[in-house]
Amino acid sequence: QVQLVESGGGLVQAGGSLRLSCAASGRTVRSYAMAWFRQAPGKERGFVGVITSAGSTDHADSVKGRFTISRDYTKNMVFLQMNSLKAEDTANYYCAATSFLRWARRDSESEFDYWGQGTQVTVSS
Repeated sequence: QVQLVESGGGLVQAGGSLRLSCAASGRTVRSYAMAWFRQAPGKERGFVGVITSAGSTDHADSVKGRFTISRDYTKNMVFLQMNSLKAEDTANYYCAATSFLRWARRDSESEFDYWGQGTQVTVSS
């Protein structure tokens, strides 16, 4: 079983930065594709970014140029660097994983089998 634990959320002013971390445990985690999704109150959970086991990445249009997903294989961790934060970025951010990623479905929450509990990001304006 794969377990994911997010951390790094908090309160930040608009224009500021935060780095979220996701610690993963379990066998063969290094071969999994990892992703970040977010959910704001009253809205559906949405795609933020994905990174494959080989390091290929993609980001949602709404965060391109501001957010960057990365991973550290030796530490079994995935990160989301968030810069130039906006009030509309306020949401609960979730780490997700799958053992086999179909690239065409990389932005779909149903593609991912494992989820963390989430970490809250609040951007004040």
